[in-house]
Amino acid sequence: MSTKLRVIVAEDERPARLFLVAMLNAFEDVKIVGQAANGTEAVAIIEQEQPDLAFLDLQMPGLDGLSVVKALKKNQMPLIAFVTAYDEYAVQAFELNAVDYLLKPVERSRLRETINRAQERLDRADLRAEENHNLEEAVKDYETATQLPKIDRIPVRQKDEIIIVPVNQIASIIADGELLHITNQRNENYVINHRLKDLELRLEPDKFVRLGRGSLVNIDMITRIHQMPGGTYMVTLSNNQQIKVSRLQSRFLRERLLRL
Repeated sequence: MSTKLRVIVAEDERPARLFLVAMLNAFEDVKIVGQAANGTEAVAIIEQEQPDLAFLDLQMPGLDGLSVVKALKKNQMPLIAFVTAYDEYAVQAFELNAVDYLLKPVERSRLRETINRAQERLDRADLRAEENHNLEEAVKDYETATQLPKIDRIPVRQKDEIIIVPVNQIASIIADGELLHITNQRNENYVINHRLKDLELRLEPDKFVRLGRGSLVNIDMITRIHQMPGGTYMVTLSNNQQIKVSRLQSRFLRERLLRL
């Protein structure tokens, strides 16, 4: 590609913004045409510079990354790559709708993939139209997920009675087909017929973390984290349950739980 990819970076934390800018400046096929410290600045820069690609921090004061997208007219919309600390709802919405995102701290190889993907879409009008549609759907899915009311208890039917299980006493929720196995801090087990994804949307994201495709655990119940071969982990809960962590979620654990 002879013409450089014109990009802007919108990130309210200055060290994180400078870190991303420095990595982008190392790519010979990228030209940074603007930097924003908040969403309002991002909208103004995009409208003025009309970049090819905008890196938007998902959480910014004033207008966040999603609000920036909604504030732009369709004919002003660049390609978007969201930059975020781990957010289960965001990851689900972005992956489901094939919208590009980068997890902090941003890795150079992953950033290169985003640049390559953007260049491919700029060269094909049909992919640009698809990208805009996917972006709209991701925003809708994310907002729907985060607006669902949270629950503080789960009703479990057992024969002729219904047992009320307080959410704050749950240690883990493990999926087994269409069944969910709920274990509390006293190692009492309950089974409900429900989808893990749907239940997860009703739980506080700062209290429950997905350790793998079929497991959720209460962060407050994690007492030990064991490093495994290949850069993954095994967590031990306060009820002595041990649950293996997937590779993707291992990165989340490192960022959220294993740093002061």
